[in-house]
Amino acid sequence: MRQAVIRTGLETLYFTGAYIALRGLLGGVGAILTLHHVRPARADAFQPNRLLEVAPEFLENVIVELRRSGTELVSLDEMHRRLTTADFGRRFVCLTFDDGYRDNLTFAYPILKKHAVPFAVYVPTSFPDRLGDLWWVTLEAAIAAAERIDLAIAGKSCSFRCATVAEKRETYRALYWILRSLDSEEDLRAIVRDLAARHGVDPSAFCERLCMSWDELAQLAADPLVTIGAHTVNHLMLRKQPEEVVRREMLAGADAIEAALGVRPDHFAFPVGDPTSAGPREFAIARDVGFKTAVTTRPGVLFPEHRNYLTALPRISLNGEFQRLRYVQVLTSGAATALWNHFRRVDAA
Repeated sequence: MRQAVIRTGLETLYFTGAYIALRGLLGGVGAILTLHHVRPARADAFQPNRLLEVAPEFLENVIVELRRSGTELVSLDEMHRRLTTADFGRRFVCLTFDDGYRDNLTFAYPILKKHAVPFAVYVPTSFPDRLGDLWWVTLEAAIAAAERIDLAIAGKSCSFRCATVAEKRETYRALYWILRSLDSEEDLRAIVRDLAARHGVDPSAFCERLCMSWDELAQLAADPLVTIGAHTVNHLMLRKQPEEVVRREMLAGADAIEAALGVRPDHFAFPVGDPTSAGPREFAIARDVGFKTAVTTRPGVLFPEHRNYLTALPRISLNGEFQRLRYVQVLTSGAATALWNHFRRVDAA
């Protein structure tokens, strides 16, 4: 239902031409796009995390369309320069990839290299260290393997039937948001690990299978087109953590990248990045520890006012459920995100 509502809104803005009429007022000076996986579409019927992946041909089409429209594709450093010097002669877009998935190297990089597109990869350092916990992937695998799930969350018993694909989808949706609502991320991860153990899923296998190694990251980092950004050590939702943990995650992640790749990251992405995961405290800490920019997943385009909020920058997600160029046109116009943000230019509260 939520996807249908979003799709209807995007279609309405596009086919009425409203996004064109509003672009001059709401489009800002540029945008940062969020991607995760770039890989060919899979045939699996149960793919609750499909929103995190786009097809290689869609990525290439987006690049071609942005260039055709006169948009410049720039690095995070260039974005920072333009925001801080008010150099807004041409509209710009930055491409960013979260988590350091291997398909960024095998499928996205050849396309980006072919078109000479600068891009950034934000790396949680426990992933290339092979110690990371991709709990959302583990949850998907456990539900895929189960026909029924019984567990206790926050002292309450929960039961889910998941014999059919439809039941599995509903189970994932319900469990994901129940877990996300917990105050403790440690509890969230413990529940998912227990669920995995009961259904024969090995959580430790996902880093090796899905994420780049340090050697692979070094291969990318050697290209001047590529910026390696920090993304904490353990991909924690920082707003749920004590301040000392937040600082440690930011600094230790940057330290590990510098030690492994020889360059200290100037740019940071908040894991998950929505208001429940990063807020004013985290924005201030990111600035205090020395990052030039930090990005959220709060939807929005960039305005000149963002020069005063460089560690609370919005992004636009290229969502795997909405792989249509017309949706990208609407989203980068600022029309849809302005409605979402109640016409606030900056959302940093």
